[in-house]
Amino acid sequence: MDQDRVLDLLNNVKNGVVTPQEALLKLKKEPFENLGYAKVDHHRGLRVGIPEVIYGSGKTPKQIIGILTAIKNRGEQNAIITRLLPETAEAVNKELPIKYDPVSGVGIFGQKKQIQTTGTIIIATGGTSDMPIAEEAAVVAETLGNSVERLYDVGVAGLHRLLSSLDALMSAKVVIAIAGMEGALATVIGGLVSCPVIAVPTSVGYGANFNGLSALLSMLNSCSSNVSVVNIDNGFGAGYLASIINHIGEEKQ
Repeated sequence: MDQDRVLDLLNNVKNGVVTPQEALLKLKKEPFENLGYAKVDHHRGLRVGIPEVIYGSGKTPKQIIGILTAIKNRGEQNAIITRLLPETAEAVNKELPIKYDPVSGVGIFGQKKQIQTTGTIIIATGGTSDMPIAEEAAVVAETLGNSVERLYDVGVAGLHRLLSSLDALMSAKVVIAIAGMEGALATVIGGLVSCPVIAVPTSVGYGANFNGLSALLSMLNSCSSNVSVVNIDNGFGAGYLASIINHIGEEKQ
């Protein structure tokens, strides 16, 4: 149950359409639903403003379908599934229609929200190989009602590529900087913009990059004070956090 549905319920109580006892029973039934293999958190949207997101990796199609059905039956209009394999997405789609993006591995049940903010989220990558993580961030942010602009393959090895997009970067409300190797992109962008920069280290790189640990440590030690870091390859977390930042100060549409 999200905040809008709770407000509707309270207004119905106020207007005499629903009794206080009926409303209380509805709220009691909402917190979570035990499916045995999952406890679906129906109050996530009420508490934090965004309904529960399904982490698809390791789940069977049957389990994902069960969770989606529970979410759908409680009135949610959309849901996000991350880290979804193509064959799992195909099996789920046979039972419940989802839109699947094979680059990001994100599946969307229902529709993306209309753009609800005036600000823009810029997503910049060091290289083309970072695109799967970048698209995970982008699809999540777009689904949550944000305007997203992509700047791909603008790593520091060819700094002029990044500098050619200074106008876009400087007008962003939040930037997601995604890079492997030595992870320098986040610090460079942080030194150019006044908005928050969310750094995403990726496991892209040769030999001693330690599957993204080198980029993670570089980003954690950034000398740009507006840079914060999420975990290695965590495009979802970056897109989610960027959406929260981008919605600050915006009136609800």
